[in-house]
Amino acid sequence: MAFFKLQSLKPRPVSELSMKVGSIRCYVSRCRAVLLPRFGGPEVLELRADVPVPDLKPNEVLVRARAVSINPLDTRMRSGYGRSIFEPLLPLILGRDVSGEVAAVGAQVKSLTVGQEVFGALHPTAVRGTYADYAILSEDEVSPKPASVTHAEASAIPFAALTAWRALKCTARITEGQRLLVIGGGGAVGFSAIQIAVAAGCPVTTTCGNQTINRLMAAGAEQAVDYTSEDIESVIKGKFDAVLDTIGVPETERMGTNLLNRGGHYMTLQGEAAALSDRYGLPIGLPVATAVLWKKRIQYKYSHGIEYSWIYMRADSEGLLEIRRLSEAGKLTVPVEKTFPITRVREAHEAKDKKLILGKVVLELD
Repeated sequence: MAFFKLQSLKPRPVSELSMKVGSIRCYVSRCRAVLLPRFGGPEVLELRADVPVPDLKPNEVLVRARAVSINPLDTRMRSGYGRSIFEPLLPLILGRDVSGEVAAVGAQVKSLTVGQEVFGALHPTAVRGTYADYAILSEDEVSPKPASVTHAEASAIPFAALTAWRALKCTARITEGQRLLVIGGGGAVGFSAIQIAVAAGCPVTTTCGNQTINRLMAAGAEQAVDYTSEDIESVIKGKFDAVLDTIGVPETERMGTNLLNRGGHYMTLQGEAAALSDRYGLPIGLPVATAVLWKKRIQYKYSHGIEYSWIYMRADSEGLLEIRRLSEAGKLTVPVEKTFPITRVREAHEAKDKKLILGKVVLELD
């Protein structure tokens, strides 16, 4: 039984199509993709022209990628972060975000149609990522693309915004009027969190570098503190109902937990599960990580009266639809600082490694 619907597609180059049966075009079986055959620097990335495209499962969507963004997770994974999980699965394809058009859908997919422009993001542990002409995502990982933005702009949004969404809406469950502190608001997740909170009617304070203060204030933050020149704890007034710490070092954890009201939520992006698994191996590392997390939760519950959480991006169809709505309304953007063609993926990764480009970088596919 076929696990995908064969639907008429707009004409595409013959090289993109696996076969034609009558007037029905079937999705490709092979395509270009950037492979990671081993861990290391940007030079290990290989753009190959003939990489297999797996069959779709009933709940999956094949997306003809037009743009994919580079996330910090991509460069860290390339360097060996998550080695204990991913090394047995090499070679793998990096990439989490994508914007493009639906090329085919699984038999159970009801909300999307072939030819529709979409954007979305894969889970952090996905092995076949989006650095490819064709990406495969589950139906709940994809949503119609905001019509008001380009593919490059759309590809910069989902992974960061869904990470922020999970923290604010699923973990802290912020409501109108609650105060939020974002530590490190200049990055894509922090900037998304500021905009989501402002749209929900929450006053936001953030820390950032001097070069992003104006942008964060324009996004609606009530206060943006330059951590390079100001004593943060003496400048910030009052306490908060939630803290999202995108930096996650001991000093920001100490500061964030001390600035919370009792009953508040401290959330960090720097969970230790992957790092501890890399250090000790999966059989030991994951139980150790679980023990560390529960120890901190109990510690902060009794010492500060607060909730402590590690935050990871997770697929959320409702969240992605809301992110799309906010983007359409001009209330949520993730600025793209530079784009590269996919053929220059090594150069793009090198620029991120060397911090030559501080903002969001996007790879475009023709």
